[in-house]
Amino acid sequence: MFSKFIDRPVLSTVISIIIVILGILGLISLPVSQYPEIAPPTVTVSANYQGASAEVVMNSVVIPLEEQINGVEDMTYMTSTSNNDGSASINIFFKLGTNPDLAAVNVQNRVARATSLLPQEVTKAGVTTSKKQSDNILILSLYQKLSVFRELEMR
Repeated sequence: MFSKFIDRPVLSTVISIIIVILGILGLISLPVSQYPEIAPPTVTVSANYQGASAEVVMNSVVIPLEEQINGVEDMTYMTSTSNNDGSASINIFFKLGTNPDLAAVNVQNRVARATSLLPQEVTKAGVTTSKKQSDNILILSLYQKLSVFRELEMR
């Protein structure tokens, strides 16, 4: 049975091309709802207080920011870190299905309320709000699946 494909390489090539084209058409026509969200939307708030210890940064920067950010719409939880180099970072995690752009705007509005409570050095340096892309996790998982398939083909 397999000797037909060995004897007729053009037939094998045509069948392979047809299978690839059908696969691409299937991927294009597949609705986006079939792809699950893997990681929740995340917004990161970072600030820098030059010359301050981690404890000072926690008390004078992170706590006022957390108090204002707490309770933002669709938030599930947040984590924060402060370092001895004066940097602070707050990660806010949202429910799956939350619009990351809208979540970033809501957090930015809450951070704007807290700027009057922060030291002048921090407000001069700026408090940045950015959203993290969770799509990279999906790309990574697809890449890992492809590498598994490649290993199976080599055997």
